[in-house]
Amino acid sequence: MLKFAFAGFRHPHINAFYKMCEANPDVEIAYAFEENDEARAAAEEALGVKFTHADYADMLKEKDIDVVVIGDYYGIRGQRAIEALRAGHHIYSDKPLCTSLAELDEIERLSAEKNLRVGIMLDVRYIGWVEPLKKLISEGTLGEIHQVSFGGQHPLMYGSRAGWYFERGKHGGTINDIAVHGIDITEYVTGLGLKKVVAARQWNAYATEVDYFMDSAQFMAELENGAGLMADVSYAAPNSSGYTLPYYWRFNFWGTKGTAEVNYNAPDEIRLALDGEEGLRTVAVTEKNTDDCLKVFIRELAGEKTSIDTASSLRVARDTLTIQAAAK
Repeated sequence: MLKFAFAGFRHPHINAFYKMCEANPDVEIAYAFEENDEARAAAEEALGVKFTHADYADMLKEKDIDVVVIGDYYGIRGQRAIEALRAGHHIYSDKPLCTSLAELDEIERLSAEKNLRVGIMLDVRYIGWVEPLKKLISEGTLGEIHQVSFGGQHPLMYGSRAGWYFERGKHGGTINDIAVHGIDITEYVTGLGLKKVVAARQWNAYATEVDYFMDSAQFMAELENGAGLMADVSYAAPNSSGYTLPYYWRFNFWGTKGTAEVNYNAPDEIRLALDGEEGLRTVAVTEKNTDDCLKVFIRELAGEKTSIDTASSLRVARDTLTIQAAAK
């Protein structure tokens, strides 16, 4: 059985991963740390977390830790990851893994030097249409991909979203926060990595109470085969609609033989328009993907080849941080 140690409960994503761990027979949640009093109390109430350590460095000294799970505020995650790797532990992080390319360089170096695995909670990868869409593209149904666009508009929820988001130095950028999912899906289903950033912009439009918080972000990039990528990952969705709109993770892929559209809130369908056919048709996703982030990471720890692994996680983090750096 793998022993997991949780470091930080500052984002609700980590709550979902904690529940996955509780339900997985191969995992024991052995240790937990959270330095923020409010976050610690919330995790105790919502999840029943039994906190074992008041100091992160002390927790890392526990010799039987297999994996350190990082869910702290974004700006400190890179430091937490580096310290865990130096202590000889595999790491698994909510996204983003870190907020600077320098931190990522050190994480990648330590991972390779110590033969330790690095996982990121890229859970959009396991939505129903991902694997069928990848198959359609790899089989050539759309021909060669030349244009990709995605939108990942989120509600801002200023006042109810965690307050640390809007504190200087704790967030690290809207592109790094949101676009990592879109970059991951794009690179996975097309097999095309980032070649260069063409343009990137971030600005403040909605969080007027904190005008230094860049809540809006757009970018253009070139993929390895010369294909163009355009994306908007702003906190622009109406708060009252939450995450229910079709613009919450909507992807379009355009190739020489046709186009495909998918969105997060229609997980069981792919909309196709192919050359030689008139208009759109909908392809139903019938085979359900029963994987999740935790199951795949455990298989990687066991030495199995997996569709998402340390190398792909680090590559996606690097590509996203490269775009974020261009926007700054």
